[in-house]
Amino acid sequence: MKIVRNTLLVLALGTGIVNAEAVLATVNGKKITLADANRFVKSGNPQADFSKAKDADKSAIIQRLIEKNLFIAAAKASGVEKDPKYLKTLELAKDELIINQWMKNQYDTTVISDSEAKEFYTKNKDKFTTPKKVHARHILFKKDEAGAKAVIATLKTLKGEELKNKFIALAKEKSEGPSGAKGGDLGFFVAGQMVAPFSKAAFALKKGEITAEPVKTQFGYHVIYVEDTKDSSVVAFEKAKVQIVSTLKQTQFRDMMEKSAKDLKSKAKIVIEGEKK
Repeated sequence: MKIVRNTLLVLALGTGIVNAEAVLATVNGKKITLADANRFVKSGNPQADFSKAKDADKSAIIQRLIEKNLFIAAAKASGVEKDPKYLKTLELAKDELIINQWMKNQYDTTVISDSEAKEFYTKNKDKFTTPKKVHARHILFKKDEAGAKAVIATLKTLKGEELKNKFIALAKEKSEGPSGAKGGDLGFFVAGQMVAPFSKAAFALKKGEITAEPVKTQFGYHVIYVEDTKDSSVVAFEKAKVQIVSTLKQTQFRDMMEKSAKDLKSKAKIVIEGEKK
């Protein structure tokens, strides 16, 4: 066994070299290239990129590819290519490859024009609209409405950072909800993500305001503070275009395959056992 590894190349990969034919190692005269390494990592994760992996991971991947090449050579030397089981599996694999390649070719022929994409965008504006969001905190009293009112009384004269800081401190001290430890922080949410009374009260507040009265839900009594808001916005067509084209292309391809299946069936002689008359 003779293994030659291009150490300088492996070290250089971290500097941005992306030549697909760059040789990472040679095993008994057979080259292992950057393209081979990328195919290997992408088989497990389509988003992976060998060139961006850590040096230790690169070395491990190269070792796996070296082993793979040695195993292939050993398998061929054993005569497995003449094994009837292998030959049967090979034929099945060829059928799958033929179908997959044919479908890929069909998919590649589908073209979505700018006008089609723009029409879809115009007719489905709601799909590209980000609803209003609020970033709220709350202090929950499961049964003590008087306790919630007392907190409001303490906070109602405060404003700005003083109100926010005091609210966080009281949430940590008094809230009976799981978010209490985080100062009652619920993060950003859209209308409908929270129970109706809570959502309605939160979205009625402006940034930096608290509820004037406790908000009753099935969980108890809430004092709500809105820390921030994000107005509703529409994603621009140019930003949505890639997603739209992909969606329309997949739909067009699916329709094309359904039509193709129907046409092929209509021209074929098909006999389903058990349905003979």
